[in-house]
Parts: sequence; C-alpha cells; structure tokens
Amino acid sequence: MQTPPGDAAAELDRAAEAIGNGRLVAFPTDTFFALGADAMNPAAVERVFQVKGRNPGTPVPVLIRDAEMAGQLVSDFPGPLRDLADEFWPGALTIVLPASDIVPGAVSAGTGTVGLRVPDHDLARKLIALANTPLTGTSCNITGQPPTKDAKVVKQQFGAKIAVCIDAPCGNNTLSSTVVGLSDDANGASGTTRAYDRIKLLRAGAIDIESIRKIVGDIVVG
Repeated sequence: MQTPPGDAAAELDRAAEAIGNGRLVAFPTDTFFALGADAMNPAAVERVFQVKGRNPGTPVPVLIRDAEMAGQLVSDFPGPLRDLADEFWPGALTIVLPASDIVPGAVSAGTGTVGLRVPDHDLARKLIALANTPLTGTSCNITGQPPTKDAKVVKQQFGAKIAVCIDAPCGNNTLSSTVVGLSDDANGASGTTRAYDRIKLLRAGAIDIESIRKIVGDIVVG
C-alpha cells in the first residue's frame, strides 16, 4: 500500500477537478500508471480511446474506491466473486460482473459486463473519492507500448493530452491485475455445478491462480 507524499497529495485536487471537467489524468496504482477519466462520462471515456489509439469496441476496466461503490455499477454480485473481492480487494484483481444500466456503453462495449477493481494504493483511492466517481483504469500507455511505472514516460507519450500527471510511485507489482469473471460453461467438472457458480480466469496477472483456487475452489482456465 502506498501513501501519497506531500507534493503528490497537492496535485490530487487539480486531478479531481480535471476529471469533473471531462478531462484525462494519469495517476499511479498498485500495478502501473492508469489513464483516468470519469467512467460515467461517455465522452471522457471516448477520449481515453482516442489518446491511447485503442479500439473503441473493447471494454474499459474501472477503478472504484471500495466494494460499496461496486453496488452502483453491477446488477448482480454472485457469491464466489464476492468472496474473491473480500479476499483480494484492495488489490490486483479485476472482477468482471454484470453491469447495471448506469454503466455507459463506451465502458462495457456491448458486453453487458463491467470489470471492477479496488486498487491497493492510497493515492489512487483518494483520487477516486475526491472525484466522487469511478475512474477508467486502463494502463497509461499508447496501445502497443508496455505499461509503465515512470511518470516521465507517461509525459513523453501523452504530453498535453492529459491534464494532470501525478508523479508518485506505483506499487510493487510487476504484472498487471489478474482478471476473473463468470464462466459460460454450463457444467462444472463434475457435470453438476451451475454456470454462474463457476469462475473463469480471463487474464493471468499479479494474483496467481492457486491463490484464487484457495478461495473458490476449481476455476476454468483458458
């Protein structure tokens, strides 16, 4: 967990104001720098795609302050996925859940789902709280370039396209977040498990599979 240094804390108000005005900011998380915008503002989300050079038909991960904020964004939070949230939030686990009606189509990309994460980084969570809205959590890099923990690289790549870059350390994770969701497999290994009780690994990352299995048992991989 990272605590904001004084100079970084002083930039939080400017960043929150920029987000409220529909602009983009860069900020550190427990994994890499994130390119943040108001996830409830479709125009701001579209700008994220534009500056990254990313296909707008892909879902955008969303960073939230806490599990309570998740309740506004999802229509259902199945027990096994909630168990994972209880264990690994704050942390490097993105959980894909059925989206509520308030989630913009620019975020869900027509999937009907939204990927949520509570970052294990004090500064990131404080920014979400000050902005009073969920933030886009895509990595702050041009599409095709690796994610970065270096604010200088962020500024070189994006320049004036971002309103504020909070120059503070990221966490110690060397991998992006692990992503899990519900399996579309109608049957479990025994042929009796319901589809919505099955967890699927959607992307390997900072939290290893065995740690997840300790919480929810067998999961679908691949």
